[in-house]
Amino acid sequence: MQEIQLVYSQVEALMPDSPMLKGWNSYAQCDEDGIIRECLQRIARIAEPSKTFIEIGCGNGLENNSHQLLLDGYRGCWVDGDSNNIQHIESSIGQVDPKRLTVLREFITRDNIKHLIAHFRDVLDTEQVDFFSLDTDGNDLVLVKDALEVISPKLVCVEYNGKFPPPTRLAIDYNPDHHWANDDYYGATLQSWVDALPGYTLISCNLSGVNAFFVRDDLMQEFKSYPIESVFQPARYWLIGIWGHVHSMKWLKQTLAAPAFP
Repeated sequence: MQEIQLVYSQVEALMPDSPMLKGWNSYAQCDEDGIIRECLQRIARIAEPSKTFIEIGCGNGLENNSHQLLLDGYRGCWVDGDSNNIQHIESSIGQVDPKRLTVLREFITRDNIKHLIAHFRDVLDTEQVDFFSLDTDGNDLVLVKDALEVISPKLVCVEYNGKFPPPTRLAIDYNPDHHWANDDYYGATLQSWVDALPGYTLISCNLSGVNAFFVRDDLMQEFKSYPIESVFQPARYWLIGIWGHVHSMKWLKQTLAAPAFP
C-alpha cells in the first residue's frame, strides 16, 4: 500500500490532471474501472454519449473492462476466443436481449475483425461507440488498427507490454495462430501504440502498467496531454487480481433482467 501511495504521489506531481488518479476497481484487473468512468464523464461534457461499448477479450465476464459499464446502463458486445469463457457467461446470466449485451465466441484475426466490428456497429446502431477495449495477448496492435477503420470510438483501451519503457518500439509479428506462451513475447510497447494510433492521444496508463487509454483527438478539450515518458507506468503485475470480495455475475444477471435504463 505504501508503494501504491508513492506512485500516486509521483503521478500527481507530474500530471495533476491524469485520469489515473481517479482509478478504482470493481470488475477490472486493477484500477481500470475508475479510469474508464472518469474518462467517459469528461468526454460526455463534449459529446452526447451513445452509452455503448465493444470489448474483445472479455474473458469469462468476471474480470474485464466493461462489466461495470453494463451495471451503469451501457449496451455492448463481448467477444472471447475461449468457448469455456463464453459458456460461463451464458450459463451465469441466461438469455438476454442482444441489443443490451451480445456475447460471441470468436478467435479474432485480420480475416474476421472488420466484419465482426461492422456487425457490432449495426447491433449497437452507432459508429460513435463510447468505449472500445481489445486484449488478445498477441496481435493487438494490428487488430486495433483494423477495427478503427470501421468504427471511431471515443475512448480506446489497449494492453501494452510494460516491460519496455519508451522510446522502445516493439510489436510482435502478426501471426493468426498466435497463442500467448506466458512469456514476455506479447503485444506491443507503449511507444509502438502511440505511433500506431493517429487521431488518438494517449491520456493515461493504469497502476499495474498493463492498460493504456487513448482519447479521440477531437474530444481532448477535457484532457491534458503529457509526455509519453510521464504517462508510462512500468509493469506491476502483482497488483493484478481480485480486490475485496470475490467477483460474481449475480449483479449483472439482475441488471440485465430488469428494464433497460431510460
